[in-house]
Amino acid sequence: MGNPPTYRITLSLHEDAARRAEIYLSEVHFPPADAVGLRENAGERWNVDAYFNSSPDMDALSAGLREWGVGDAAPKLEQLDDIDWVARSQEGLHPVRAGRFLIHGSHDRRLACSSRWAIEIDAGQAFGTAHHGSTLGCLRAIDELAKRDSVENILDIGTGSGILAIAAAKAWNACIIATDIDPVSVGVARENCSHNGVSANVRALSASGLNHPTIRGCAPYDLVIANILAKPLLGMAHSVGRALRPGGLVVLSGMTREQAGRVAAAYGAAGFARLRQITVSDWATLVLTRVDPRH
Repeated sequence: MGNPPTYRITLSLHEDAARRAEIYLSEVHFPPADAVGLRENAGERWNVDAYFNSSPDMDALSAGLREWGVGDAAPKLEQLDDIDWVARSQEGLHPVRAGRFLIHGSHDRRLACSSRWAIEIDAGQAFGTAHHGSTLGCLRAIDELAKRDSVENILDIGTGSGILAIAAAKAWNACIIATDIDPVSVGVARENCSHNGVSANVRALSASGLNHPTIRGCAPYDLVIANILAKPLLGMAHSVGRALRPGGLVVLSGMTREQAGRVAAAYGAAGFARLRQITVSDWATLVLTRVDPRH
C-alpha cells in the first residue's frame, strides 16, 4: 500500500517573516503542519516548506498568516508524489545539544554512543524534536534542574512526541505522567518512550488540562512541565499550583518573549516565584517554584 497523499505549502519570505511563518504553521494554525522546514534561498529570501497529510484550507491559512504578521505571503500549494515526504524532510535535521542531552533522529543514531543523555526522536505526527526554541528551552531547564534538584514525581502537560518526559526520566529516573489532548500524540509518545527505554517510568494518557482522575490521584507533584501555548498556560496557573507540593518546580514554555511577562505575572498571583527565564530565538521558557506558605 502506498503512502497517503502529502500536501506541501511553500512560501518565499525574508528571514524574520519566514521564522514567524514557521511558528504559525507548526504551533498556531490548526491542524498544525506535520513538518515545517526553513531553507535559505538566493537574494536574502528564505523558503518555508510545510507538509500536511490533508489539503489545508488555503483561505483560512492565508488569513491566519496575515493575522500573525507574516504579511501577504502568497503560499503555494502542491500535492506531492507517493513518498513519505514528512520523513524525507527530517533526514537533513541535525542533532541538537541541550546541556548534557543529545537529541537526534534515527539517521544519526551512530552519534549517540549509548549515552544515557541521548534521546532518539524522529519527527512525525507529534510536536517535539528539539529544533523548536520552546522545546530546546525546556530541555536546557531540565538539564540545569537535574544538577541540583531531586524530584521523584513529575507531570508533563502537552507531551507531544514525549521528548520532555523522556528527558525527565533520563535525568531523574522519576515517575512521570505525560498527557496530551491529542490521542495520536499520546500513541507517538508511548512509542518514543519505549524506543528510548523509559516506558517503565512514563505513563502517557489523553487529557485536557489537569482535570483527569489519574492526574489528581498522583498529585502532589515535585515538578510540572508544560510546553503548550501562552493562553492555556494562563488559564491553568491556579490548577498547576494545586497540583504541586510546596516548594515544587514548574517549567513552562510555548510562549514568546513578549508573552512571558503576562504568564509570569499570572503564576505570581497563583503563588509562584520566578527562578529563571531561558530565551531561545523568540521563545521563552520560565522556571518557577511554588512558594511554601509556611515560610
